[in-house]
Amino acid sequence: MKTIGLIGGMSFESSAIYYRLVNEAVRESLGGLSSAQVIMHSVNFAEIVGYQTTGRWDLAEKALADCAAGLERAGADCILICTNTMHLIADHVAASISVPLIHIVDETSAAIKASGYRRPLLLATRYTMEHGFYTNHMRALGLDPMVPDAEDRQTVHDVIFKELCAGRVEAASRDAYLAIIEKAKAKGADCVILGCTEICLLLDPDQLCLPGFDSTRIHAQAAVTFALSDRREKMVA
Repeated sequence: MKTIGLIGGMSFESSAIYYRLVNEAVRESLGGLSSAQVIMHSVNFAEIVGYQTTGRWDLAEKALADCAAGLERAGADCILICTNTMHLIADHVAASISVPLIHIVDETSAAIKASGYRRPLLLATRYTMEHGFYTNHMRALGLDPMVPDAEDRQTVHDVIFKELCAGRVEAASRDAYLAIIEKAKAKGADCVILGCTEICLLLDPDQLCLPGFDSTRIHAQAAVTFALSDRREKMVA
């Protein structure tokens, strides 16, 4: 089994989900008391948020690149950035290591395309919805993503940072998200991306008016598929 390197803490609420999902998937695949080989570097999220809000993405690049390089030195065979927003600097992080960086947008896009959908609604932080790195990446992969209008983008963003990242799950916020999804459906969305790794705390992707794709679960499963790839190839041989 290969070792999975996780850059976590952004927020630690979703990092705990990653750890659980990765281990559950390994146990389901291998049975018994099997669990994943994982190394995690959990950062101080307050520092990262400071870089985001002041536009100091250069400092964020250095911080996460250092984390990735440290995980590789510690024995990680792949790296995951356990947040959608920080994939804005994924190329820089990938360039700092020699092991694969498993990219959350690549994996989520592949899952959507494999299911036959093309027009996803992206729910995420304002940075992810507005910066273009996420939607442009998806367009290059053959999808046609859409985002909520400006007022709804602010609502989605505020719920993430003020509630979900602080461990709060509010029924009123769930209703607000569901209404945003209904609006997008009326405008032609054919599926919805839970494009922040905390949104799965609020929404069940299988209980929406559109097919839901949980980027956290998809990303974690991709890591396990990678970690077990040599083992499965040997079993087939």
